[in-house]
Amino acid sequence: MSTHLLGHKPAREAPGINLHPQITLQLGRVHEACGPARRSFAMWLAGQMQGPVLWISPAWEPGQLNPDGMMPFADPARFIFVRPTRAEDLLWCLEEALRSGAVPLIVGDLPGAPGLTPVRRMHLAAEQGGAMGRAPLGLLLIPGDGGAQGVETRWHMAATHQGEARRWALTRRRARALPPVTWQATQTRPRAGLELNRVETAEVPV
Repeated sequence: MSTHLLGHKPAREAPGINLHPQITLQLGRVHEACGPARRSFAMWLAGQMQGPVLWISPAWEPGQLNPDGMMPFADPARFIFVRPTRAEDLLWCLEEALRSGAVPLIVGDLPGAPGLTPVRRMHLAAEQGGAMGRAPLGLLLIPGDGGAQGVETRWHMAATHQGEARRWALTRRRARALPPVTWQATQTRPRAGLELNRVETAEVPV
């Protein structure tokens, strides 16, 4: 009698968004951007993607995105803003938006880092959102040095503008099987993304 062994299909590289030859954000997962220029990172990512962007932020935070500041990265008309009035609704909105798969990029502009369980739930929701097509990508914006547990990658971004030159220091602080690295990111013209030059291997905690 023959014995049938359960085999695994050949592993396929997970689809992602390429921001740079060395920077790919995997779809169907949740990533983090922190630091004073974390919203610039989100705009850069939005500019490299197509379709609407769902931006979820608390209603009690006074600051809002300036369309003039968004224009060099992405068309403000692509953005849909959701401003929950209760703290518990922030993560619920993120999870449900990822699960729906209706929007390719969901940004959570949060007042603090969520715990491990909510992040795991968001990963599962993003995977479910891609069941019928292209998986969405979740990006959590966390103040300071960030620190949300369980995120796929963590990026720190801070402005280093000089005169008319628009520059940022971008550091990859967390990624599976990849070391921390810092780049100098420069915007040479609107809507053209950012040019990256590697600065050093960053010694930062993950």
